[in-house]
Amino acid sequence: MQTELFNTSSIPDGFYWHCEPTRWQCGNGLTIVTDPKTDFWQRTHYGFQKDDGHCLFTTLTGDFRVTTEVHFKPRSQYDQCGLMVRADAAHWIKLSTEFENAQLSRLGSVVTNHGYSDWATQDVASETTKRWYRATREGNDFLLESADDGETWKQLRIAYLHNAPPALHVGPYACSPIGAAFEARFIRLELHTT
Repeated sequence: MQTELFNTSSIPDGFYWHCEPTRWQCGNGLTIVTDPKTDFWQRTHYGFQKDDGHCLFTTLTGDFRVTTEVHFKPRSQYDQCGLMVRADAAHWIKLSTEFENAQLSRLGSVVTNHGYSDWATQDVASETTKRWYRATREGNDFLLESADDGETWKQLRIAYLHNAPPALHVGPYACSPIGAAFEARFIRLELHTT
């Protein structure tokens, strides 16, 4: 297992940006500060296509488990951060908490296949400002989980990712669909291949 703590000032070897944010920092975790009106979504229900959120990816091949811990300070409706697994713009998975208002946020996952996204959610209190996410790959099947404490994991869903090649992009992500300057600090990223 590899554990990345992002404790140096530069991006670790083997990592690369998808839509690099204007403001970010490594050292004591990875901090992403979102650019305005960034998002990930494809077509379903809302009709729009957005693929310009911020992700710091690495590549994993074959079956794997990837885990992250993130602390966050939402500012605007729909601010979100978490974990992404990606084949391409039309095939990807994200796990996140999405801010709705001071009382309510939505813990959930989006699975995008053939250029259409779905969204499975559950309501959570907005007072929560840290969360753990975990995605486990077995072939093209994925177990998606979250935890409040990094120990007691709860299943969000089991999903299938179509057209998933052996090597996938995985890593932390953050975006602000209607706002900007949402700050998310990723404390660690654990990578385990099987």
